[in-house]
Amino acid sequence: MNRNVIIVVVLVVLVLITAVQAVQLSSLSSSITSSKTVVGNAPSASSTAGGGLPSSIDNLPSMVGGC
Repeated sequence: MNRNVIIVVVLVVLVLITAVQAVQLSSLSSSITSSKTVVGNAPSASSTAGGGLPSSIDNLPSMVGGC
């Protein structure tokens, strides 16, 4: 097979994969905005301090030393 043909085939496959991912991203984005889902809602520090944490997790140090 000619080297140029292989390069063209690989580029066409990459463009098709990119198009499929763009369509999937668009549908995912529209479904998130239509359902009004809250994404990444982290609890505040005051609500988790001493709250429902198991005792093994509750007394861990807040900072870990490094190099």
